[in-house]
Amino acid sequence: MNETKNRINQNNLHRAAPIGVFDSGVGGLTVVREIMRQIPNENIIYFGDTARVPYGSKSQETVTRFSEQIVRFLMTFQVKTIVVACNTASAYALDTLEKNLDIPIIGVVKPGAKMAAEVTRNGRIGVIATEATIGSQIYTDYIRELNKNVTIYGKACPLLVPLVEEGLLEDPVTDEIARRYLTELIDINIDTLILGCTHYPLIRSTLGRIMGNGVTLVNPAYETARELRNMLAEMDLLNLEPPRLGGNRYQFYVSDKAEKFVTFANSIIKYGILSARTIPIEQY
Repeated sequence: MNETKNRINQNNLHRAAPIGVFDSGVGGLTVVREIMRQIPNENIIYFGDTARVPYGSKSQETVTRFSEQIVRFLMTFQVKTIVVACNTASAYALDTLEKNLDIPIIGVVKPGAKMAAEVTRNGRIGVIATEATIGSQIYTDYIRELNKNVTIYGKACPLLVPLVEEGLLEDPVTDEIARRYLTELIDINIDTLILGCTHYPLIRSTLGRIMGNGVTLVNPAYETARELRNMLAEMDLLNLEPPRLGGNRYQFYVSDKAEKFVTFANSIIKYGILSARTIPIEQY
């Protein structure tokens, strides 16, 4: 009897443990927002590497080193799983991180690739992302594993991340830059577009308007939260306890400019993020 009770208590502790989420900056908040919506009982520890954003122009070695530092920081909270809410880090560092962790970890690339392979009608899929993600060919590889009869067109859009980070979500400059990037994808008649950077859902309305109603936009942030929920359910790790009033369910950490991060986060997530702490991430 006591053994069974202890095991149940231990399982409850594991379920109540937080989910660790990280990104190069604010883009991963789109993933956090979807986790909050789809798995509302979960506790979340978020880290945004605002001092070193963007990751898309950096080498694989550098992105991997940054990711390993962040994972070591998140592990200090005894997280039950980690979500790499950054396409570049998913492309460059996920395999290395998986080898060194004894908890489940997922990235944002596979869920988005899976959905794109399912919804395309004419087999012409576009991917917009950072230079690193496009250069890695990771979306192409995953999609072709699922559907060999498709053609994938990648387009690096390096200026979109800094525009989003500056809060220029509905600005003529963002509209003009996005239109320049997307013109060639419109010309080759894609019917599906993967928003291959977690910053991009924040300008989804702009991207959708430019592409037109005939193009399905795939949001990997949404698909990742859905995949995460399924994984936690399969592993009996879903938090079954409803949130307690006054509980510190969501904690946010950054490597620089905490006040700016909080202002931006509150414009995206309507849960009243009161604070974010700055962490010297290089020490991890």
